[in-house]
Amino acid sequence: MEATNQIVDLYKLFLKYPSVQTDTRKLQKGDIFFALSGPNFNGSDFAIKALELGASYAIIDKTIGNANERIILVPDTLIALQQLAKHHRQQLNIPVLAITGSNGKTTTKELVSSVLATSFIIYTTQGNLNNHIGVPLTILSIKSDAEIAVIEMGANHQSEIAGYCEYAVPTHALITNCGKAHLEGFGGIEGVRKGKGELYGFIKANKGTVFINSDYDYLQKMSAGISNLVKYGTIEGDIVGNVIESNPFLKVGINSEEGLESIVTQLVGDYNLPNVLCAVAIGKYFNVSNENIKYAIENYSPTNSRSQLIQKDTNSIILDAYNANPTSMKAAIENFAKLDSDKKVLFIGGMMELGEISVEEHENIVELIKRFNWDNVVLVGGDFKRISHPFIYFNSSSEAKEWFDNQHFTNTHFLIKGSRSMQMEKIIQ
Repeated sequence: MEATNQIVDLYKLFLKYPSVQTDTRKLQKGDIFFALSGPNFNGSDFAIKALELGASYAIIDKTIGNANERIILVPDTLIALQQLAKHHRQQLNIPVLAITGSNGKTTTKELVSSVLATSFIIYTTQGNLNNHIGVPLTILSIKSDAEIAVIEMGANHQSEIAGYCEYAVPTHALITNCGKAHLEGFGGIEGVRKGKGELYGFIKANKGTVFINSDYDYLQKMSAGISNLVKYGTIEGDIVGNVIESNPFLKVGINSEEGLESIVTQLVGDYNLPNVLCAVAIGKYFNVSNENIKYAIENYSPTNSRSQLIQKDTNSIILDAYNANPTSMKAAIENFAKLDSDKKVLFIGGMMELGEISVEEHENIVELIKRFNWDNVVLVGGDFKRISHPFIYFNSSSEAKEWFDNQHFTNTHFLIKGSRSMQMEKIIQ
């Protein structure tokens, strides 16, 4: 993906107008608008509107009737966006940390970014801009004062991570884990490891550094041949730590680190332990002080329905409804089962993108739920509708909300979890 003369010319415009937008609804004056097309719309049709809204230039790949010197025709707007991002990345002589994984990558990205931000000027993925559009937009958001960049990479099929690496050019990498997520696209758990492992492949070829959870044997095998490894885990590594308590907030003990003996987080669930240990390991690697590492992790509060603890009247709600797959669902339910509470209620939404094993994985979750005692269990949508179970069932979160509102719960703990498309957060809105 070498820069063409047209990309070099676009980059000169970008240096003058260093902000890129692909959505006219979010357009700010001076933005360069890339008219991306979708399955049901032609992005080029929005070019004139973008200029009227204040865009400096509009980049299109389909000719339109209006001739305007501020409208630039390229062969493909998405490829142009990615090429522009790569050209910008090549001007940056900074560490770029790429983070991917099946579970915990966004929380890990937030923790790591919080730690690094105490000591460096950093730029990081905002929200969930972690796909083929979000990654180049993140790269293009990096200013010349940057000292480190942290880029989250999401993927649901082979060759996707490898593609991101071509224009993100990471120097450091982290795979949080490889679980049962996006199995339909990856073609099973081995496909997940192969797809996520593309990040290791890039780092190995370019002699970069990998941060690795030493508790996962498969990550050890996947990273074979990479000489620069920084390890963390519960047994061995550069950083070793364990759960002190998790009821509900996670308290982590770090072995042999003066000033870091204990970190009291605002994270719910002991499944967040690897995320915390990773943030500590990366902080130490980049020479962030123990004081700053501890401060950053302890003051990070999750948002966007990711393991949030919400107090509503006398009730406590763990809202973990941003996404779900069999691995994260099992961890969340088992953690909730260990919580000290007299009254516990589960709201579990369907899990998406599991392909031909979807029904089986939903059955496994039902069997797991049966192992514990709950005051109520409510299953919502997905393939829960295709299996037999003894629990309450609703087709949608809206129906579940109506039931919830009519129960008038008090002094109750709730776990609300499901895939993004289930919109499980509606239950408590």
